[in-house]
Order: sequence, then C-alpha cells, then structure tokens
Amino acid sequence: MGEAIGELLPLAVGVAISPIPVIAVILMLLAPRARASGLGFLIGWVAGIVIATTVLIVIANAVGMTASSGEPKTPVSWIKLLLGVLMLTLAAKQWTTRPVQGEAAELPGWMKAIDKLTPARAASLGALLSAVNPKNLMMCAAAGIAIAQGEMGAGGETVAVAVFTVIAASSVAVPVAVYLTNAERMRGPLNTLKAWLEHNNATVMFVLLLVIGTVLLGKGLSGLIN
Repeated sequence: MGEAIGELLPLAVGVAISPIPVIAVILMLLAPRARASGLGFLIGWVAGIVIATTVLIVIANAVGMTASSGEPKTPVSWIKLLLGVLMLTLAAKQWTTRPVQGEAAELPGWMKAIDKLTPARAASLGALLSAVNPKNLMMCAAAGIAIAQGEMGAGGETVAVAVFTVIAASSVAVPVAVYLTNAERMRGPLNTLKAWLEHNNATVMFVLLLVIGTVLLGKGLSGLIN
C-alpha cells in the first residue's frame, strides 16, 4: 500500500491546488448565502472526487492492471503515456494563454453568477468541477490506475481513496472550515487569496501539469521499455 499511496500524493496535491475551484468557493464564501453555498460546494467537490476515482478503480480492476509477473500491463503503460502527453499539452496551453504583466486574468463566465447559486446548485457545480473537469479527471484516472495496481483488496483500496480524497479536497475544505469558524475576520484574507489566484491561475496550472505530466510520461515510457 505504501508504494500506491506514494504515487497518489502528487496526484492528490495536483487536484488540491487547482485554482479555479478554490476561487469558486471563495466567491461563494463572500456571497450572501456563504455558509449554505460553501458547504454545498464542498459536499459536491468531495462526492465528485470519490465517485470519479472509485469508478475508475472499478474499471481498472475489471480490465486487470498487472501481468502475472507483477509488472504493469502494456496497455497500462500506454494509458500513462497518453495521460502524460495530454497533461503536457494542457501545460503548454496554460503557458501560452497566461496574462502578461498588468493584464487582467480572464475567468470563466459562469463565475459572474456564482454568488446567486443555491446550495443544491453549488453542490452540483462542485461535483462537476471535481469529476468532469478534464484536468481533474485525468488526475483521478491516474489515481485509479495507481490504486488498482497496488492490489490491496477492497479494504486497502477504500483507505487509499480516503487518503486521496482528503488531500485532494483540502484546498476547498480549509477555506470553508476557517470561514465557518470566523467569518468576518476571514473576508480580507479570502479577498487577497482570490486576487492572487485569479492573476496566477495559468502559471500555477502550468507548473502543476508540467510536473505531473512529466512523471506520468516517464512511468509510461519506463513500462514500455521494461
């Protein structure tokens, strides 16, 4: 299990430091329905991570991730290689579209109406951003493969999913928890963090995708060569 958890950590951190969901939850916490919407978004975010990762583990177990020798099957190596290439492609896109010095960062249009979301819609948005967003889905796919390859049994896989989810959801859970503890005191820091993430969104995602894409590319090539 230790080796599988080691592979999961960078993937979980990759999901956690995605700026867009953090900006989204901060905007909700600065809105009139802060408490209900923030909690709804967090529930949806966690549920999306758990469901996406679990489904991908089930698929990985169904097709079999390791050969009789214990080494990854060739298709698994190809999948890791493909995920690595896709992440590096997205990294290049993030770098080329980053705002230049003094230019305002462009955010998704749906964020303009985020302060009007009901708790149910906030939960749906959280689930969509965690389970359907292509960047996060690739992270969850890689996590599912890593867990399936660990051959830990149902109990071990449950623990691995829990560890992955706790780390991946932390960047959304922490602002919500801190806000609920002291709402007024957190408004200033949340505004500061939102402004920084808005301007550095593309750069953060570039570094994240570059590092994890390179790791997956290396693992895929290593599996094919060996």
